[in-house]
Amino acid sequence: MSQIPTDLKYTKTHEWVKQDGDVVTFGVTDYAQQLLGDLVFVELPDIDADLVKEDECCVLESVKAAADVYAPVAGVVVEINEALADKPELINQSPYDEGWIAKIEITDPEALKDLLSDEDYEKHIASEQH
Repeated sequence: MSQIPTDLKYTKTHEWVKQDGDVVTFGVTDYAQQLLGDLVFVELPDIDADLVKEDECCVLESVKAAADVYAPVAGVVVEINEALADKPELINQSPYDEGWIAKIEITDPEALKDLLSDEDYEKHIASEQH
């Protein structure tokens, strides 16, 4: 398994979160994109969409399956990665950098404390594999 970045937070549904003040950038983890396989389509959330934590906010479609992506925190979508419309494979190639999905202005910064650290996420993956 690839290295899990230590500067991010994670969800049990395999999203990563990077905080920058009141805005978080999120995407799916390398582990999640490996499970899905080659992505062929990304249905991005709408700008100004009001996201509820843990609600479906986007869909990834691969040659194998479709998978829901869940909002890691509550807030308003302020930016989406429009490059994914033409190049969904960016999530496969660079899940933590070029493959980010959206940026959310968070309504409750305290909610970030509920997310997993890299060590906890690694343990979570290990528990799913048994």
